[in-house]
Amino acid sequence: MKRKMTVGLALLMALTAQSADAQWLKPSADPNIIGEGKLIYDGACAACHGTNLEGQENWRERGPDGKLPAPPHDASGHTWHHADEQLFAITKYGTEALVGGAYESDMRGFEDELTDAQIKAVLAYIKSTWPAEIQERHTAMSQ
Repeated sequence: MKRKMTVGLALLMALTAQSADAQWLKPSADPNIIGEGKLIYDGACAACHGTNLEGQENWRERGPDGKLPAPPHDASGHTWHHADEQLFAITKYGTEALVGGAYESDMRGFEDELTDAQIKAVLAYIKSTWPAEIQERHTAMSQ
């Protein structure tokens, strides 16, 4: 219980801080940031979400363990339906911390492994792969 309250408070503080720093919401055109994000993605995310951001098979259907497989981060998935603050929080704290309740997910948080800048670089890389129309819609939704 104490851990959930601590995570909840940290999540609220992180979302507030991220909202104040709206500059990072824009898709990064900096090839260095995108390149760093791809390297981090390949090392920390691709094992579940796929080397081409394709996600796991049947990602919309719960497996025998009751958990949803890792969704794709390409344009076919729902990643771009979530605002930047949500994507950042899910990556930093894990899905369960954001959704709460009895929600179970294999998506753990990376707060002890990646800096905020590294998480933002991964998100910049993911967003750089989306078609321009989706990037524009996502940026507008995130502001």
